[in-house]
Amino acid sequence: MIRLLILTTVATSFRNFSIAATMSLRSVDFEVFGRVQGVFFRKFTKQEAEKLGLTGWCMNTSKGTVQGQLQGPAGNVENMMHWLRTTGSPSSKIDKAEFKNEKDITEYSFNDFTIRKD
Repeated sequence: MIRLLILTTVATSFRNFSIAATMSLRSVDFEVFGRVQGVFFRKFTKQEAEKLGLTGWCMNTSKGTVQGQLQGPAGNVENMMHWLRTTGSPSSKIDKAEFKNEKDITEYSFNDFTIRKD
């Protein structure tokens, strides 16, 4: 009985460690260039981020781009980066997307994903 208890405890601890390791959190800043203003780009970015369970923000800039920050599980951040590079809103035309300050984080800085006013 004691052996079973020890094995169960070790297995549970290992499983919890594995789940935590696969759920590493990432943060990245982004800026998207092209026809991304006046085409509901921020609205669709917010919807996609929420669908992927990401937090952060986005906003229009005075130079005609959309910039922001994403935080969440690493795989979901990667998926969102791909979406920002290739998809965007239906009427947008993305020329390029730049990503900076990509790093691992231990906790979220934001409670949800918001659209900031310019």
